[in-house]
Amino acid sequence: MKIYDAKPILIGLVIFIGFVSLPFWLNGGKASPPPDPKLDTPAIQILEKKECVASKDYMRKSHMVVLNDWRTQAVRNAKRYYVTAGGTTYPASLQRACMRCHSNKAQFCDTCHNYIGLAPYCWDCHLPPKQETAQATKK
Repeated sequence: MKIYDAKPILIGLVIFIGFVSLPFWLNGGKASPPPDPKLDTPAIQILEKKECVASKDYMRKSHMVVLNDWRTQAVRNAKRYYVTAGGTTYPASLQRACMRCHSNKAQFCDTCHNYIGLAPYCWDCHLPPKQETAQATKK
């Protein structure tokens, strides 16, 4: 069996594969460095006991599960407080619990969300925390 016009077809396939694989060749197999969220807010620094509602690893992987559970419990079951396994009570609220300590949204939330290309819907309903500007810190 003879393939007619094999030479132009093969050249076209090589060019197509080259264009499709170009991003991989240009990247050279390097991944961008993972984000390093900043935990050095003034609110965290003044705390005697620096702990979150759950472990650091759990919160990195499942913070949206926690927030969705809090929302469901608060809105549908009127349970407005969350009690940790250690017995500490927190308000089940993004703004009154999480953002009280993690007030640096740009350096904390946005670094990871931008890294994975995710725009969370938290700020559709909640007000983002006020960020200090460079001029405000100079005064």
